[in-house]
Amino acid sequence: MRIALLQYPIAWADKGTNLRLTQERIAALAGKADVAVLPEMFATGFCTDHPELAETMDGAIMTTLQHLADQYEIAIVGSFICIGNRRKGLASVLPPKLVNRGFMVVPHGQVQIQDKRHLYAHGGEDKFFEQASERNTFEYKGVRIQLLVCYDLRFPVWARNQSGYDYDILLVVANWPDIRIQYWDALIAARATENQCYVAAVNCVGDDGMGLHYNGHSVAYNTRLEDMAGFAENEEGTRIVEFDIPALHHFREVLPLWKDVDNFELK
Repeated sequence: MRIALLQYPIAWADKGTNLRLTQERIAALAGKADVAVLPEMFATGFCTDHPELAETMDGAIMTTLQHLADQYEIAIVGSFICIGNRRKGLASVLPPKLVNRGFMVVPHGQVQIQDKRHLYAHGGEDKFFEQASERNTFEYKGVRIQLLVCYDLRFPVWARNQSGYDYDILLVVANWPDIRIQYWDALIAARATENQCYVAAVNCVGDDGMGLHYNGHSVAYNTRLEDMAGFAENEEGTRIVEFDIPALHHFREVLPLWKDVDNFELK
């Protein structure tokens, strides 16, 4: 499976500019990749205190991405500020439920979603967003894919490939600033080796509206921790990697670490 990692700046709170540039970048991938991975909150930046930027699943963001997926026959992964649904009876007395919604938009198919589980309190995300209640695994072209949204990367239980075959590819979308980039580097490598999977992790570059700088470090690893796609510091660009799923399954059978995992239940 061919995965494209798109490492670019995000125009702060400017959906029009971000969607226009995303259209150009996805168009350039036609016929070259199966999946395109965008940074977290690719359409707005990490605007946790801007509820007015939220959209429903049938808003401009998802409508645009579905058109691109259909036109260029490519799945698109990222996250955006989404207006979710509250239980009946609560909608009239509470403000809209907001989630940091991870997604995979597939060509001519139904959008697969994974809301962010761990909300970044240091950045105020917990004041405006609600966390995921369940973990969903995506499937595309016969390949099982797990999505982590930024801060989720820090929590190995949430990412755990418990059966050994829960998923084959772990995708991570993030806005991870340079002042904490050393943790990003270490955690991505840890998730790849402990889960015996491929990892493709995409961060943004540039400056946001809160004074934070992002220096990228998007990367793809195989389970042997061989770097399959790297970027120069602060580089803008796209990298395409090819993940050999049968080779991964063979490696898991030769070295079946998954047979020795500790069983647990997520709650």
